Amino acid sequence: MSADTRQPLSPTELEALTRDLKDWGQALGFQQVGIADCDLSQAEGRLQQWLASAMHGDMGYLARHGLKRTRPAHLVPGTLSVISARMDYLPEHQQAMDQALADPARAFVSRYALGRDYHKVLRARLKRLAQRLEDRIGAYGWRVFVDSAPVMEKPLAEKAGLGWIGKHTNLINREAGSWFFLGEIYCDLPLPPDSPAREHCGRCQACIEICPTNAIIAPFQLDARRCISYLTIEHFGSIPEPLRPQMGNHIYGCDDCQLCCPWNRFARKTGETDFLARDGLDTATLIELFRWDEPAFLARTEGSAIRRLGHERWLRNIAVALGNAHRSEAVRETLRQRLGHPSALVREHVVWALARTRSQTRTNNKLAEP
Repeated sequence: MSADTRQPLSPTELEALTRDLKDWGQALGFQQVGIADCDLSQAEGRLQQWLASAMHGDMGYLARHGLKRTRPAHLVPGTLSVISARMDYLPEHQQAMDQALADPARAFVSRYALGRDYHKVLRARLKRLAQRLEDRIGAYGWRVFVDSAPVMEKPLAEKAGLGWIGKHTNLINREAGSWFFLGEIYCDLPLPPDSPAREHCGRCQACIEICPTNAIIAPFQLDARRCISYLTIEHFGSIPEPLRPQMGNHIYGCDDCQLCCPWNRFARKTGETDFLARDGLDTATLIELFRWDEPAFLARTEGSAIRRLGHERWLRNIAVALGNAHRSEAVRETLRQRLGHPSALVREHVVWALARTRSQTRTNNKLAEP
């Protein structure tokens, strides 16, 4: 049945359908489902201002597609409502993450990427939710998105009542913190929207103060070009030298602004086994991961969000982290083994890291002089 011939639902029926949608979503493993309308005019203005300041760096895709990103009906004609859903992914307690960050010999991977690629997990569940609705009312227009198209997922989730956009620009929920994924169903049903979430950051500046590279330049303003997540995942070229020492042992993404957020004291560990760590990535050392050749990298990141990084940038990131690690002959020898790598990008970062180890060695020798 097309949208033109479908029997219109009454407001009472739409209200009941929305309640059922939320129950079905929870049964499918989502912690919360909400409904947003399609008015993103405020978010559109903020996005245009941010793009004009060039703070998106290499992420040219954010400037493409015209108004499709901020006007859902331009992306999927006929869209009247957006069903927004969130799913917790926290794989371990904060103490374990603090320990990983505090040990410069260990590699820190952003916790969302330790397990199976979340795109696949959420997309499959959202499709089942959309189909469950179709089973109830018959054919209708719908399309699922999980960080896969020009979609303003955080402003939509905020409008759907799932949380507010914090000063670090991540979504925060009062009862669950910020360790969750988002996904959407664009549909042509006039579902009653939820009330937007209110901001509760108050005077807290923890995320701004903790950011290693000062990427949060003001409350609610992120300069992606300085963000470790951007530098290690989205950026394709050489990592700016002044930022390398601040990156510590982060090799894929950064969770620092979430780790310090007071609202994450309410976060719960995930019940989804797909999001638990694979291949020991939560405890691996930098030396261990730097020794992976390309076949090993591809095999061990199969089905993971990390795979899109590619082996070259994987080595680039780890070389920087090794340059920030405690200086040892094991670190230096591991770096030397990559000096002949065919990639100029990898060699550049290895040379920088080796220079850091030599510099630190000379400093230590001077301190040891009588």
